[in-house]
Amino acid sequence: MKEKLSHYDDAGRARMVDVSGKADTHRTASARAFVRLSPAVLRALPRNPKGDPLQVARFAGIAAAKRTAELIPMCHPLLLSHIDVQARRVRGGVELRSMVTTMGPTGVEMEALTAVAVAALTVYDMTKALDKAITIESVELMEKTGGKRGPYKRKT
Repeated sequence: MKEKLSHYDDAGRARMVDVSGKADTHRTASARAFVRLSPAVLRALPRNPKGDPLQVARFAGIAAAKRTAELIPMCHPLLLSHIDVQARRVRGGVELRSMVTTMGPTGVEMEALTAVAVAALTVYDMTKALDKAITIESVELMEKTGGKRGPYKRKT
C-alpha cells in the first residue's frame, strides 16, 4: 500500500493531482454493484409502468460516467472512449456491471464506479413504489488496466 494519499499536499490540504506531465495511455476499469430486491419486485420488473428499469438504469449509468468529474470534486474530466453498462436479473436482485475505456493521463476507476452506483440508484428509484426495503450493496472496482501502478483484478 502507498504511504501517502495522492489527493493531499504536504500541508495536508485536499488538492487535485497534477497529471499534466503524464503520458496518455490506454486505460480501462470495470466495476460491479448489486441491488437486493424482494422476489415480488423481481417478478414485477418486466411490468414496470415507468419503463424497463434495467434499460433505464443502463442509460443512467452511461450518462453518469460521462459526468463523474462534476460529481467527484478532485476527479479529472476525461474524454471517455467507451462506456458499457450491463444490468441483469440474478437470484436476489439485479447485478450491474460497467466497463469504461479512455486514452488519457489518469485512470477511469471513478467513472466505472459512478456508472454502477448511479445505475443502482436508478433501479431503486424505478422500483421503490413496490418496496422501500431495497438495498444497494457491493459497489466495487473489479478490474483496472493501464497507468503507473499497472493492472488490478479483484480476487473473488
